[in-house]
Amino acid sequence: MARITDYRALRNYMDELGLFSMDLSLGRMQRLRDAAGAEGLPPVIHVVGTNGKGSTSTFIESLARAHGLKTGLFTSPHFVTPRERVRVNGRMLPREDWVRLAGIIINTPGGDELTYFEFQTALAMEAFRGAKVDVAVMEAGLGGRYDATNVYRPRLTVFTPVGLDHEKVLGGTLEAIATDKAGAMHPGGKAVTASQDSAVIEALQHRATEVGVPLSLCTELAEEPGGGLGLKGGHQRDNARLALAGWRLFAQQQGTRTDSAAEASGLARAFIPGRFQEGRIEGKTVFLDGAHNAHALRALAKTLRTECVRPQSIVFGCMADKDLDAMLPLLESMETERIILTRTDWDRAADPGELAHALGGRADAAPDIRTALNQALDGDGPILVCGSLYLLGDVYSVYPELLNP
Repeated sequence: MARITDYRALRNYMDELGLFSMDLSLGRMQRLRDAAGAEGLPPVIHVVGTNGKGSTSTFIESLARAHGLKTGLFTSPHFVTPRERVRVNGRMLPREDWVRLAGIIINTPGGDELTYFEFQTALAMEAFRGAKVDVAVMEAGLGGRYDATNVYRPRLTVFTPVGLDHEKVLGGTLEAIATDKAGAMHPGGKAVTASQDSAVIEALQHRATEVGVPLSLCTELAEEPGGGLGLKGGHQRDNARLALAGWRLFAQQQGTRTDSAAEASGLARAFIPGRFQEGRIEGKTVFLDGAHNAHALRALAKTLRTECVRPQSIVFGCMADKDLDAMLPLLESMETERIILTRTDWDRAADPGELAHALGGRADAAPDIRTALNQALDGDGPILVCGSLYLLGDVYSVYPELLNP
């Protein structure tokens, strides 16, 4: 059994677990949950879907905090440090708390068998239990039924838009992916969904009927927010509306009073890096967006138009397992003078030379993000970096100040 003495040792332990190592089954997490017991576990809002999970989770957490609740928020992936994934009342935990919590998890029966994501999920819930939060907002990883977050039976399941992504893991059709994500619903809970493709709605409704869960459309519970939002982009209004519907449903369950002023404040104060985030690098305007599939790229292209932003250069890099046939034409359609293709330092990253070839030579290739940004900074106009949250992580590693609001 591993003995974690300091944060460096903990990072080494997690690295050995393997960031992309996965085993989609719930046996290990269920054993740990049963061994740890249910006493003190907070009510859970579970956010599941393909696009907008991080933003929707952030909006919900901010809404709850604006109403005076003590909150826990678990999101993924991180950009620079795993500590970004677990927050109590909006703040990362100190390194010493991570070490202490890791010791609790590893010394609980089954805790030393967990995968990377399972370990962090369990650590987050132990942190929320210890902090006595009033609500834990848990963002699912990539699935639903067998996602590690799904062992903590939620009071509320929130479904963001479901699309084709991770087909090799979840299934090659929209119906298969929706069926997997629908498995996040449990008897005794409630569920709310964003607007979805008819095949997705059918899968969600089938599961809801099967387990006796009331399923609502967010448009039935909340109007489109009228004020300013902490996150930019037209699609963020959809995420905010879903979050508002989810918050109202949860507040009703808990007997918590909700009011319009606190709702407006919560939506306006929400912040998460990498969602059409505007910043400055060496005096130049840069927009950072983690759009990582065709659905998200379409939303990004629309946001560029509605926000009247025309990037002079686009720095793009993505994972090789993405639907490049759908993504690259969308990249080409964005109005820009120059596309610079690069990669992040992960084995799954697509080769920039191969991406350039697929674009018919209408783009430049750079070996890493530093080189790509140096090329883009030669121009005078704004720069857009997109295609992968891991690529944005490389940007934040070089410019960590951009992680802050």
